[in-house]
Amino acid sequence: MSTTSSTWPRQLRLPGQVAAPDGPIDMKMMYLMHHAFRRDLDLFVAAVRATPADERETWALLADRWDTFAEALHEHHTVEDAGVWPALVSLGTAQDVATLEAMESEHGEIDPLLEGCAAGLRRLAEHTDEDARAALAVRVTAARESLRRHLAHEETDAIAIIQRLLSAEDWAAIEEEHANPKGTPLAKVARLVPWVAYGVPRSALDRVFDEPGGRGFKVIWWCTRGRFARQHARTFRYAA
Repeated sequence: MSTTSSTWPRQLRLPGQVAAPDGPIDMKMMYLMHHAFRRDLDLFVAAVRATPADERETWALLADRWDTFAEALHEHHTVEDAGVWPALVSLGTAQDVATLEAMESEHGEIDPLLEGCAAGLRRLAEHTDEDARAALAVRVTAARESLRRHLAHEETDAIAIIQRLLSAEDWAAIEEEHANPKGTPLAKVARLVPWVAYGVPRSALDRVFDEPGGRGFKVIWWCTRGRFARQHARTFRYAA
């Protein structure tokens, strides 16, 4: 079913977001994930710089939180590489294809940085090592800057291509095939919902909760947000 600009959804804008191209697809879930990625990397940079090297319990919490962040980012990139970019390549111009190839290449540049950060956090969870902490501070800052550039490029250029070439029905089909695996463990959902929601304005959350099926996410958020907030405070206790 075709749409006109008068029926296009109002796009979500969140702190740190660079752009929100207009079009027929409501990209709020994409922008919520981007917000979570930016938020966590800012916190990790601050925490790694300030957490004493001998605070092994805190480093263990940071390593656990990194695992949640990295798993979500890996799955996000996998959906794009396996489902979104291939759907666009046959429809776009040569310039569009160059942008999409750059998106996939940037994913490949980010992954090794994330792996290095994970290894550094595990090292500090097990050993007091000031040199490892200093090296990790460099790596996590590099990871943040690389992901910032990538998200800005995606929000400015790649999402504009998505909005120009795909319909809302096309997008729903991609999400159904690649982003909504059946049988996702409830424990994973309970871990990710408060993580994505943390720090998001309530008005933005209500847009998700008010959608069909959103009530279940709201219930999970209500049941998990307090525990998540307490764990978050312990994890980033040294981050200014």
